Amino acid sequence: MSRFKSKFLDRKIAPGFSSQESDLQLSKNLKPHFFEEKINFDRLRLYRLNRVRDQLTLNNIGACILFDPINIRYATDTRNMSLFTMHNKSRYVFIPQDGPVILFDYPKSEHLSEGMITIDEIRETETWDFFSNGNNYEKQAKVWADSISSLVKKYSPDNFNLAIDVSEPIGIQYLSNQFGLNISNAQNLLELARVIKSEDEIWCMKAAIKVAELGMFAMKENLTAGMTEEEIWSFLHKVNIEKGGEWFETRLLNSGPRTNPWLQECSNRVIERGDLVAFDTDMIGPYGYCADISRTFVEGGIFSEAQKDLYKLAKENIDFNKDLIQPGLSFFEFAEKAWKLPEKYFNNHYPCIIHGIGMCDEWPFVKYHKNNLNQNSKEIFKENMTICIETYIGEVGGIEGVKLEDQFLITNSGIKQLSKFPLELV
Repeated sequence: MSRFKSKFLDRKIAPGFSSQESDLQLSKNLKPHFFEEKINFDRLRLYRLNRVRDQLTLNNIGACILFDPINIRYATDTRNMSLFTMHNKSRYVFIPQDGPVILFDYPKSEHLSEGMITIDEIRETETWDFFSNGNNYEKQAKVWADSISSLVKKYSPDNFNLAIDVSEPIGIQYLSNQFGLNISNAQNLLELARVIKSEDEIWCMKAAIKVAELGMFAMKENLTAGMTEEEIWSFLHKVNIEKGGEWFETRLLNSGPRTNPWLQECSNRVIERGDLVAFDTDMIGPYGYCADISRTFVEGGIFSEAQKDLYKLAKENIDFNKDLIQPGLSFFEFAEKAWKLPEKYFNNHYPCIIHGIGMCDEWPFVKYHKNNLNQNSKEIFKENMTICIETYIGEVGGIEGVKLEDQFLITNSGIKQLSKFPLELV
C-alpha cells in the first residue's frame, strides 16, 4: 500500500528539542514512567497513524479532519490541553490517505509538537467557534472551510470524500454546500482503527493499569469510617498524577446506600462502619491509555452475609463470561451464552457486559442478550483486541450493590487478564 514519506521518518528528536545534546540533558532530569524502556515510541506512533490511513483507504475516504483530542492523540501522539479542546474546537489535524499530516494547533503552542515523527507540518489553528469569534463565527467558519477544501483538493485531487469526527454544523454545511466535499463520519473509522492493539500499545495499557492499581491499594489501605467518598477517591487521583497519568472520565465512587442503584457520582457522604465502597477507575493514565477496573471494598474488611451474596454473584458473573471469550466468537453468540443475570437483579443491570478499551472506552459495546436483539451479529472478537468485562449486582430497591470489572487482552488461544488487583475473599 502506498505510503507518503514523512520528512521526519528517520528522525527521533524529542518534541521541543532539536539536538542530541539537548536530548541527553533532558534525559538526566526525567524520571521514567512505568515500562518506558519496553515501548518503541516511534513504532507505536507510526503503527497508529497507519491504522488510521488504512481505514481511509478501505472506505475510499480521501482525507480526514480530527478534532477529538483522543483521536488526535491516537493518530499523532500529540496532546495540548486535552479536556479544554474537547469542548473548545481549537485544535485539529488533517490526515490524507497519502500526503502530509498537518496539525493545526492552539495559537503560540506550535512548539509542543515540533520534531514529532507523525507530523509533517504545524500551523496555527483557524478557530470558528463562538467563544473565540463571537458573532463573527459564521464568517470564520467559511474561512476555515475554504482552507480545508484547499487541502483536500491539493492532497486528494481525485477523491473529495472527507471524514470528520466532531464539528459544529455550520462548518460541515460550508464544506458540503459551498465547496463540494462529500462529508462522512470519521468516528467509526477511528473506532475500527483503534480496536487492534500493537505490542507497544499493550505495554502502555499495562503501565496505566499498574498506576491505577497502586492508587487502588492506597484507597484500600486508607479506607476508614468517617472519611468522605471524595477523600478516599482523591488517593487514586494523586497516584495517577504522580505517575504520569492524565485525567478521569467519570466520578464513579459511592458508598453504603449510594451503591444502589449504580452510576451515582462521588460525593461528600461520610462513609460509615461496614459500608460497601464501590468504584470504577475510568482512569486515563500514562501515555494516554485507560485503566478501567472496578472493585467493591467493605469498610472494616468484614462482609455481612447479604454483602457476601452480592459479591459472590458478581464474581461468578465475571468468571463465567471471561471463560467464553476466544477469537472468532461473535458478539451476538457471546451475548447468548453469557452468564444469566438473576431476574431480580436484571432491571438494575449495567448497560453492557463487555466493552472495548484503549485510550478510553472503545468499540465494541456488547449488551445483555435481552437488550441486544440482533445487533452486531456478524462482528467477532479478534486477537489483540483489549476488552473489559464488567457487572453490577444490586436488586431494585435494595440496600447496597457490588460493582466488579477487569481488563483483558484477547490472544490467539483465548484471553489474558491484564488487571491484577485481588478480589475480596468472601
